[in-house]
Amino acid sequence: MRFSLVIAVAPYRNAEILGSIKEMNFPKKNYEIIIEKGTNASDNRNRGVKKSKGELIAFLDDDAVADKELLKNADNFFKKHPEIDIVGGPQLTPLDEKGFAKISGYVLSSKFGGWSASNRYGKKKLNLNADDTYLTSAIMFCRKEVMKKIKFDPNLWPGEDSKFVTDAKKEGFKVAYNPELIIYHRRRPTLKGLIKQIFNYGRVGPLREKFSETIKRPFFLIPSLFLIYLVFLGGLFFVINPILKFIFLFPLFLYLSLDLLFSAYESIKNKDLRGILFLPFIFPIIHLSYGAGWIYSYLKKILKRKN
Repeated sequence: MRFSLVIAVAPYRNAEILGSIKEMNFPKKNYEIIIEKGTNASDNRNRGVKKSKGELIAFLDDDAVADKELLKNADNFFKKHPEIDIVGGPQLTPLDEKGFAKISGYVLSSKFGGWSASNRYGKKKLNLNADDTYLTSAIMFCRKEVMKKIKFDPNLWPGEDSKFVTDAKKEGFKVAYNPELIIYHRRRPTLKGLIKQIFNYGRVGPLREKFSETIKRPFFLIPSLFLIYLVFLGGLFFVINPILKFIFLFPLFLYLSLDLLFSAYESIKNKDLRGILFLPFIFPIIHLSYGAGWIYSYLKKILKRKN
């Protein structure tokens, strides 16, 4: 058997992706579907792998829609690139997404919104030396040999997929990103839901890696530093020198300028005028949410060490 499709599902949910899997342009005899239900996504995936019979393991999110050519493209990719052990692709915003959910998609796929993590949410160029900023467990293919050495960490969520890819690269496995491996994933339909999602992404950073590793990718620290900067900005009331005031305010002016510029760009690119109205507010909110999550988790980690 060529593929084992492992789908982790929460106890109270159904695997919505099954409908699109049945429509795939790939012989049904060449793949099996393994659905694992439970409260821990990593445990679900690890159990699914133990039951798998395929040469290649495919991890897919339960609430996504798979492109019809997904398995065919993955099959062709592994035949063409036998040196690659793990490959993923973009999780795109569904074309029929509406309202705030569609705006959420613009934010996630924007460089200004998520920097290198935006690679996961838009079609980029083929990359045969990808890292965790390109791949998620929503759509990831692995050779069976990888799973004999690397497992998903059940103590980590979200971010378990990022750690999985990082651990695999440390073991010498080759990771790639293929823009032709596509799924469509629903976005958060409310601002509250998006804030919670991004806060959790920030929160998991200090749990996933040491500070010495995070500092090698400083862009992941910028939201936290920006939040700290805004907190101390209140001290400007006590600064009389206009030159010092300008120096302190310059980062804020620069940020707001970039905020407006990228909001206009995303609005034009997506041909959606709502972007220019909402994105200037949503970009700062998600940046501060990520920063708050990172600071919260890092301080909690320090206090735990002291105790």
